[in-house]
Amino acid sequence: MKYRVRIDLSFANEVDAQALMAYAKNLSGKAVSINEGEVNEEIAFCDLELCRHDEGLPCERLERVEIRKGVR
Repeated sequence: MKYRVRIDLSFANEVDAQALMAYAKNLSGKAVSINEGEVNEEIAFCDLELCRHDEGLPCERLERVEIRKGVR
């Protein structure tokens, strides 16, 4: 059994978004992916995006951190 947290928050201020991303990255060393290396793997990740949906444009990924321990 695992405990999973899913968060999707938009901020008007880049500093706030960067602060949450930094906090998540700091904790990422304790996180695990599920069934890594298997056909049914679920890779844990953190994404930082520039969301422009309010402008009618798509999001742009600025940073992605994937939790991979290399277990095969």
